[in-house]
Amino acid sequence: MSPWLLLLPLISAFIGWFTNWIAIKMLFHPREPRNILGITIQGIFPKRQQQFAEKLGKLVSQELLSFSDISTKLTSPENLDRLSPHIEEHIDHFLRVKLKETMPMISMFIGDKTIAQLKAVFLEELRLLFPVIMEKYMGTLKDQLDLEKIVVAKVSAFSSDKLEQILYQIMAREFRFVEIIGAVLGFLIGLVQIAITFLAGS
Repeated sequence: MSPWLLLLPLISAFIGWFTNWIAIKMLFHPREPRNILGITIQGIFPKRQQQFAEKLGKLVSQELLSFSDISTKLTSPENLDRLSPHIEEHIDHFLRVKLKETMPMISMFIGDKTIAQLKAVFLEELRLLFPVIMEKYMGTLKDQLDLEKIVVAKVSAFSSDKLEQILYQIMAREFRFVEIIGAVLGFLIGLVQIAITFLAGS
């Protein structure tokens, strides 16, 4: 068996790694369309950036961050329970300090018991009013704030370098794995070729 034949797995591994490396690079390069031998070539992501932005915009607005989900979260009783201590503190300060400053005559007739009763009434009314106000606010916000449009505009405005940087930050390990798999498969193919050559020669 020729010693050069033993290099076949290494050569095949290099070819496997190189072709996968080229394939990954062609996801982002060339940035601009280039005509090579009559064929227009451009990186997949630069070429499809607008479509990618539109798909991502729909995904974010419909699946990941819908206004209905935000409204449900904001109007949940748990959120009001978290805010209640701060609201109660503010009401207490208003009844004990602000009211006394603005309407001293009325404050003279309001004692601790009355303040406690007023706070209870205000908090109960707020508990009923808060979800209604937030739902109306979210309806207005939805009309003014188009999440899908915002995401599409932001992603479409990304430079190709920025888009490549983001995707590499997310998928660096996966890209490296693809390159390694190419080298491993190439090496195995080289071994198979050696085995076939050996069997054919014997």
